[in-house]
Amino acid sequence: MTIELPPGYRPDDGEEYMSPLQLQYFREKLLNWRTELLEQAQQTLDGLRDDAHHEVGDEADRASREADQTLDLRTRDRYRKLLRKIDAALKRIDDGSYGFCEETGEPIGLRRLEARLIATLSVEAQERRELLERQSRGE
Repeated sequence: MTIELPPGYRPDDGEEYMSPLQLQYFREKLLNWRTELLEQAQQTLDGLRDDAHHEVGDEADRASREADQTLDLRTRDRYRKLLRKIDAALKRIDDGSYGFCEETGEPIGLRRLEARLIATLSVEAQERRELLERQSRGE
């Protein structure tokens, strides 16, 4: 069942947390972000293909083009990882766990989700995780 969002709708703390309306809002934001990333990834791939067909000039041109290609490949890899996280967030919407901390089960919070649509941890749980990581590295 698809829910149509009212024009200009934004989730509000006064509403039931992760109500069907809020879930639809976040689903649409995730799907739009996913579409943008796929388009950008395709543009990157098209650019790499175009570069492969161009004659390379001198050594400096070749080095510059290789550096650009390396950056493009890193960007494409970053998009791929983000797409996996977006798909996982969409699955969490479907299974009812979206918006809740995977460690504590507590609400992640609307502001955090607005800032980071793919968040799986509350701010507190994220801070604890980062502290433990720093301690394990001896910082």
